[in-house]
Amino acid sequence: MADRCFRITVVAACPFPARRGTPIRVERLTEAFQDVGNDVELVTYHIGEADYSMAFPVHRVFGSLEPGTIAPGPTAAKLLRYDPAMVRLLKRRLRARPPQMIYAHHFEGLLVALAARGRRAIPIVYDAHTMLASELPTYQSGPLKSASSRLGAFLDRSLPSRADHVVTVTEDIRSALVERHGLDPDKVTVAMNGVEVEEFSPIVRDEVEPNTLVYTGTLSQYQGFSDLLTSFSVARDSCPQLRLKVYTNGNFDSLGRQAETLGVRGSIDVAPDTFEDLPGRLARGAVAVLPRSICDGIPQKLLNYMAAGIPVVAYRGSAKVLENETNGLVAENGDTNAFAQHILRLVNDPVNAEHLGANARGKVLGTMNWQAAARTCQGVFDRIVSS
Repeated sequence: MADRCFRITVVAACPFPARRGTPIRVERLTEAFQDVGNDVELVTYHIGEADYSMAFPVHRVFGSLEPGTIAPGPTAAKLLRYDPAMVRLLKRRLRARPPQMIYAHHFEGLLVALAARGRRAIPIVYDAHTMLASELPTYQSGPLKSASSRLGAFLDRSLPSRADHVVTVTEDIRSALVERHGLDPDKVTVAMNGVEVEEFSPIVRDEVEPNTLVYTGTLSQYQGFSDLLTSFSVARDSCPQLRLKVYTNGNFDSLGRQAETLGVRGSIDVAPDTFEDLPGRLARGAVAVLPRSICDGIPQKLLNYMAAGIPVVAYRGSAKVLENETNGLVAENGDTNAFAQHILRLVNDPVNAEHLGANARGKVLGTMNWQAAARTCQGVFDRIVSS
């Protein structure tokens, strides 16, 4: 229990709950805020992948939950309909239950919080999951990429400074905000993601399926799955018995066509992604793959992979807490051949692969959990909320 407890309104402009990075951080961190004694409520979208009770009240735009999901990135529906509705809903909640602080996730959450707060003297903590200068171009192609990067850099420079404090998921984001955009270092704190320790601790890797690669999560362009297919094709030429198991709630049709062109579609299994099945699936996989090159934040799937003890191959941009040759193998961004060779090295040397996986598991389960992240945030709350 924290020495001081606070009334907190959490703002999350995203589908909730959902099995991808932002909604997972929202759910687990909000639960952890509640667990340490704070009085917490969440304002979010009406769309979510599942319907189950939460430990905290959830207020949705347009009322009740609509089953489904929303692709990552800006859309007309979000910017012109959902976000304005969130501003109206948040204004009502601020009147009905005046909080001591607003905790706003990602840029859209910050924009909603700023618009709804108006001139009220309520501190806003901005939870920065990424940098828009690098994220926005991943949703565009051609000349729009450059324009998106410039817009993202402008938003990175102008919006976070309007919050009373910024919590970042990685040191990379903190450094960018402080060194590149001039934020006061005392107003930027790192609180990394955690994992569900109780779910991953019981894992025993005694039924590993040889030559099986595992990928979990979304298939958005920025995830680099197209590069993974290229690497898988190269690796499979040397090891025809390789199989890639893809657990996702995304649409695999276009990537499936690429896989057919590469001649590997018959070696790929696709199934829905559910958290209940995740630990068992990772326990049975020989190697987990993380083909994302551009990532200011930290992929939740990386932490899940590491917590499960499955050996990991990743690109440097998303490796973060993965140390090459110590608790995984890291390829330079976009080097699909090196990625393929790392895969082959692990499947051909399962003893060393399991050693790397065990090291990764020890690192994550020993230090990275949502309670630790909440305690870090609690220190921020103590500083910015008046006694």
